[in-house]
Amino acid sequence: MFGRKGFMFLLVAILMMTSFVTSPGQSVDASNAKKKKDIDIQEYAADMQPGWNLGNTFDAVGTDETAWGNPHVTKKFIEKIAAQGYKSIRIPVTFDQKMAPGPDYKINSDFLKRLEQVVQWSIDEGMYVMINIHHDSWIWISDGMKNDHDATVERYNAIWKQLAKRFKQYPNQLMFESLNEPQFIGTSVEQDQYLHELNVSFHEIIRKSGGKNKVRPLVLPTLHTGSEEHKINALLETITELNDPNIISTVHYYGFWPFSVNVAGYTRFEEDTKNDIINTFDRVHEAFTAKGIPVVIGEYGLLGFDTALGTIQQGEKLKFFEFMTHYAQEKELIHMLWDNGQHFGRESFKWSNPALYNMMKTSWKTRSATADSDFIYLKKGADIADEQLSLQLNGNQFVSLKLNGKDLQAGLDYELNESILTIKKSLLTRLTASNQIGTTAVLTATFNQGVDWEINVIAYETPTVESVEGTTSDFSIPTQFNGDQLATMEAKYADGSNAGPQGWTSYKEFGYTFEPLYDNNQVVLKQNFFNEINDGDVFLTFHFWSGEKVSYQLIKSGNQVIGNIVTENGNEN
Repeated sequence: MFGRKGFMFLLVAILMMTSFVTSPGQSVDASNAKKKKDIDIQEYAADMQPGWNLGNTFDAVGTDETAWGNPHVTKKFIEKIAAQGYKSIRIPVTFDQKMAPGPDYKINSDFLKRLEQVVQWSIDEGMYVMINIHHDSWIWISDGMKNDHDATVERYNAIWKQLAKRFKQYPNQLMFESLNEPQFIGTSVEQDQYLHELNVSFHEIIRKSGGKNKVRPLVLPTLHTGSEEHKINALLETITELNDPNIISTVHYYGFWPFSVNVAGYTRFEEDTKNDIINTFDRVHEAFTAKGIPVVIGEYGLLGFDTALGTIQQGEKLKFFEFMTHYAQEKELIHMLWDNGQHFGRESFKWSNPALYNMMKTSWKTRSATADSDFIYLKKGADIADEQLSLQLNGNQFVSLKLNGKDLQAGLDYELNESILTIKKSLLTRLTASNQIGTTAVLTATFNQGVDWEINVIAYETPTVESVEGTTSDFSIPTQFNGDQLATMEAKYADGSNAGPQGWTSYKEFGYTFEPLYDNNQVVLKQNFFNEINDGDVFLTFHFWSGEKVSYQLIKSGNQVIGNIVTENGNEN
């Protein structure tokens, strides 16, 4: 059948034969030179899937794009990120230090030229491009809308007037996002009014600026880019009022907070975390997508990544991203990975966690099977028994269990009973025969589609800690991990009440309050932890992934801290 795509192909061919006049250095994409009524905004959004963020670069607060530690963006890097399979790129931009004071608020011409260069490189690679006003949201807009309203609106408008003029002839592969994570001082009613005012002003400026801006897709955020019902409803009212078919809504998603930062004992991808994904994406879908308004998850990830990629255990993060990506696509939500340099190397062009990338990339097309763990811990000297893992097949079929690329023997090395994979005692005995601690083997479960699931066989001994003295600004507990890894830490006072930050739970936030340094044989207790610790005794419990627990006592006096071993009978050494 000729169909819609055939018609679009014919239209493109006709347009490409038409002569267009542009200014020197400006790009034209004839396929996007369509009348407003001819743009299918849902098809446009679908073509953006999946997306990626150029974080901590043009949004960095400082002298230039390297201010927050990333190198200058190169054309080769843009080529490489496109080659990873990303169809769209979000380029956050902070203008605060890149513009003159009023009344003109002129943006630095070299900065704009450099931004334009990276935008063009991205378009040349066939990617859709989103630019926005980024950290200005909290630097001067948040307070300004309340305490210096008119000047703040004038400055905001000046930015968009300059960007609208600069990019007015760029193809509609380029889209504008009004404001990143909008936040304001004031009552809830005032905050909604401020965002509505800025979104409407942004819309008016772009649409009246002419050129391709008359139809250019515009991205409007909820307050804080949150997904709470009242925030979604407020944005829906604005979009309804504007009555513009080329608007895309946007929210951000960093998961169920306790799991996302590893606090309150949420070390695993369990039902609360899974249900948060389901409830959030269902709510956003029903409010926007089901009404024909596309939704872009402009940033997604885990908040714990800002501290370290190891804040969330590897297998648990793989399960989170597998399900999150799948469910976003099931609900027709466009997702854009937040990457401030911690994922895809800006100079190495390599992924810091290839298994995570492979899981995400595979999830763009199909689901992968997972298991309740990606490890089997075996204690040295203890009797070895069969070990069972529950598989989440996610519609797939188990094919084989491999060791070093070779198939193991069903019935002898393992058994599969429906979704229960049993690793036999005989195999585990062979794999730990070296009597060494640490990972002794990696088993690979393969399936008919999706990525493989790796199972680390780990021999360990009970971790040990040592007594030490230090200060609240420099306190590390000497630790022999003995092949084990730290999952979380509890802190309580002598009376049993919770100690430290996040006082509603005894389980402290991984990375923010404590951090294991495996190469240095230390557990570091951070200043953030001691800032909210009373003088006197504090009792810690370190929970390890093997199931082992280790107790420790702190005695704090001012900025001085003494750490003591706690023996099995509860006495301190």
